[in-house]
Parts: sequence; structure tokens; C-alpha cells
Amino acid sequence: MMVACRQDPSFNVKGIVAGANEQTIYLENVGLSAVELMDSVKLNSSGQFHFKKPRPNFPDFYRLRLNNQLINFAIDSTETISIIADAETFATSYSVEGSVGSSSIKEITLALLDAVQETKQSRKDYDMGVFPDSIYQQLYLTAIEKYKTVALKYIYEQPMSTAAYFALFQKIDGLFFFDLYDRNDSRAYGAVATSLNTLYPESPRTKHLYNLALQSLSVLRNERMVDMNAQVIDFPEIELPDVTGELIKLSGISKEKVVFLSFTAYQTEFSPELNQRLEDIYMKYNSKGLEIYQVSLDSDLHIWRNIASNLPWTCVHDQQSEDSQFAALYNVRQLPALFLLNKNGTIVKRIDNINTIENDVLALL
Repeated sequence: MMVACRQDPSFNVKGIVAGANEQTIYLENVGLSAVELMDSVKLNSSGQFHFKKPRPNFPDFYRLRLNNQLINFAIDSTETISIIADAETFATSYSVEGSVGSSSIKEITLALLDAVQETKQSRKDYDMGVFPDSIYQQLYLTAIEKYKTVALKYIYEQPMSTAAYFALFQKIDGLFFFDLYDRNDSRAYGAVATSLNTLYPESPRTKHLYNLALQSLSVLRNERMVDMNAQVIDFPEIELPDVTGELIKLSGISKEKVVFLSFTAYQTEFSPELNQRLEDIYMKYNSKGLEIYQVSLDSDLHIWRNIASNLPWTCVHDQQSEDSQFAALYNVRQLPALFLLNKNGTIVKRIDNINTIENDVLALL
């Protein structure tokens, strides 16, 4: 009776990978901030593998890696997961049993891979001059929306599930599909955060997600952003060179000022109209406490320098261009992207309509 009642606090992952003789399969834990290698096994002609590991304290995410292909799955108890795959199509054509959440994660992963493939093809066509940047941006956003349609099914129908969490935190080009500063996406963060906080309030993942949801709500409600310990969260710092090569910090111009943070590219179609609109407002309200910090992601340094030299506000350049880490910090997925900071140095709004800019500035001044 004692043996029957004692539960082995471990989980098992086993299965078969066909056509992988002499190849090594790895088991990895996908943590909040890093991926940790847990175990590995060299496959023989049968392709069989079996990993047994201590169960996590809270639901967590893992993956099997074969060469550069990945199979993601979740563990929330002591279950045994069985995976059957082929070495050639390891990441896309596998079957999984023993975990409903992991089956859902497979569907989400396939939607992610489709979006990545579509955006890569669009980028290739754009670089070859097949269509202008406006069409490229539209195709990019369409691919994102296709993924989100699949993801939202789990986020709203099963907000307490590991699949919902997994769907929320997938990225494309280093950016989350779900934008913290978008009103609709903010609801998705809130739905999953609230549900998981009910089930697993002490989980590090829950605390992290709940904090993000609070930040999102605070920005959208024009309130100060606070974390789980009620501490003020400042905007992510930016430090980039201006036309003279001097490094300029965003925090250096934001003290006691209302600031427009603008991510742009001068070689795009929208740039002349946007800069003209910004210049009208800047000349009107600069003396009353308005500043503009404009980050250029132009790949052509010559174009940026010529235009920036003639603009009256702070213009800096990020040579990382489309791979900008600063743009990633602000989850910028398309240009232009405009943020408004109040005199306390807090992001209070992401501006979606340039026609409302003047009213937004007046409200803060």
C-alpha cells in the first residue's frame, strides 16, 4: 500500500526518431532567461530515447533538439510524454501523446514556422525590389495576424493552459507577436496573467507575466508603470550617436520634459510627411517643454546624416538597422513607431495616429 501511494516526483519523455542513427538528441529546459541543457543520448538504429527528470515545482517548458530542429513541449506534473518523429521532418511532422498542452503547442509552433517562412520570403522579394516598403510592411503584418489568429484560440479559450502562455511569448525577428502597447494585445496578456495568478501565484513565470500585464495596462491608462514590488519602472534606456558622433542618452533630454520618442527610417515613403508634422509641432511647443528623440534605423548612413543635419531635434542613428536591439526593447515591429513620455520620464502612450499628436502633447504640457 505504501508503494502504491507514493508518487514518483519525476516526468518522462520517451519516443522514437526514425532515420537518426548515430545522431544525438538533446533535452533542454527553456527557462525565463536562458536555455539549459539537461541531458542527451546518442540514438542507435532503433531511434529510441528515454529521459527521466525531476518534475518542476511549477509548469515549465522543455524542448528536444536534433541538429537545428526543435520540438517544444510543456510539463506541469509527473506525466509521461511520448513523441514519434522522423529525423528529416523532426520539428514539423512529429506526433505527441500524453500531454494535451504539448499537442496544442505543436499547432502553435507550426503557425509560428509558417509566419517566419512568409516573412522571410517577403523580405527576400522586398530586397530584390519586387515591391515597395509599404507593401512589405503589409505582408509582414498579415503574417503576424495569421499566427495570432491561431494563438488567440488558446489564449482566450484556455487562458490557464501552458499552451496559452507559450503562444503569448513567441517571437518573430526578435519581437513578440503580441505587443504590450497595443490595446487588443494587452487584453491577451491580462487574460493569461490573471488565470495563471489564480493557479500558480508563486511561479516565477506568473510573476513575470503579471508584471508585464501591469506595465501594459499602466501605459494604456496613462498611469505610472509599477512592478510586482510597486517600484517605478523607467523606460528602457537608449544611447546612440548623433550626426557628430556624440553618444546621446534618451534620459539625458527627458528630464522635466515631454518627449516624443520616434523610431523611423528617412529613406521610407512616410518619412517626409511624418517629419514635417513633427517639425510643425516641435516649433510650436519646444519653448513650452517639448523635445523629440528620433532614432533612425536607416541602412544608408549617408541618407540619414544628410537629413538629420537639417532637423532641429535630437537625431541619433542605430547602425544595427532592422536588427536594432533598442527597437526590440520597445517591441517595434513596424515603422514609424512613436511613444510619448511625460515630464516624469514615464511612457504614457504609444501613438497610432499622427493626427492626434498635438492633442496628446497639449494634454501633458
